[in-house]
Amino acid sequence: MKNLDQQELNKFENMAKSWWDPEGDFKPIHQLNPLRVTYIQSQAKGLLGKNVLDVGCGGGILSEAMARLGANVIGLDMSVAPLEVARNHAKESQLNIDYQQTTIEDFVEKQTALINGNKADKFDVITCMEMLEHVPDPSSVIQSCQKLLKPNGVIFFSTINRTLKGWALVVLGAEYILKLLPKGTHDYDKFIKPAELLAWTDEVNLECIDISGYHYNPLTGKFWLNKDVSANYMLALVNKAL
Repeated sequence: MKNLDQQELNKFENMAKSWWDPEGDFKPIHQLNPLRVTYIQSQAKGLLGKNVLDVGCGGGILSEAMARLGANVIGLDMSVAPLEVARNHAKESQLNIDYQQTTIEDFVEKQTALINGNKADKFDVITCMEMLEHVPDPSSVIQSCQKLLKPNGVIFFSTINRTLKGWALVVLGAEYILKLLPKGTHDYDKFIKPAELLAWTDEVNLECIDISGYHYNPLTGKFWLNKDVSANYMLALVNKAL
């Protein structure tokens, strides 16, 4: 069985046309993206010339931002329409990004065979942002990502803490009150506590170097970081596996 939820894929298929509309369904991602990119740049000590894998890339907002900073980017997603949007937008932007429709589990099998045949390198940086809460088995995604990360490479995850505050801000607030996201975008039961995520990363020798919460001001449309991880949060980890 593939590690995907067709209902989750359908959500993003239905929103694909508005992916690059800064005032559309993905407005919060457009507002969040500069903060994500700055965080990635800082923790990875730059992206220029680095091989980067963006897992769950969707329509390519983060992939393009990293490519513009000089990274060699491969983007993975299982949704057909968002990937088509991503490919077309990259072409219009004259960016060379390799978008592939595959799960990370299938991709790692193919890539490992190429690595063993000395035809492919592992990745300096892997990003998996706002995805883990949309798949049946988040730990499988983490394990697969680690297999493709270079020793001392940096990997990034972002997700939502399974707390009352997480539900109030992301589901009730963002989807129903502020209407920043379509209703039903998130399922509270799939939110992930930091302790759970860190337990999965510990199993594959990923060492956390930073964990930060990110927060939104609806009046200014700005995001900021601090150490409160009770709702949205992201973390950077270094691959310590031999």
